[in-house]
Amino acid sequence: MQATARAQTKLAQAVHRAEAAQRRTDTRGWVVQRRERTRHLIELGGLVHKAGLVDLTDDDRAILYGAMLELAAKARDDGDALVLWKRRGKRAFDAEAQGSETA
Repeated sequence: MQATARAQTKLAQAVHRAEAAQRRTDTRGWVVQRRERTRHLIELGGLVHKAGLVDLTDDDRAILYGAMLELAAKARDDGDALVLWKRRGKRAFDAEAQGSETA
């Protein structure tokens, strides 16, 4: 009885692995687009975390969303803000890259 249960568990695990492998290699257009969008959103979330906003706001999504809405409004009103933010972001990325090269 236990041997049968173990065999069923092993079979279920093998099926799950095969299905996961199939999902990772699915090349249908809409699947590829969804995967790219998901990766993009994860990267944006990583930037929120990297900027320290998650810790600063104690992971309060309402604060984060409100702050982002404020940034979007400021960017619409003041086109120079985007240039300033881009420059500041590039400097931070460069500093981080140099820091990881020396480590």
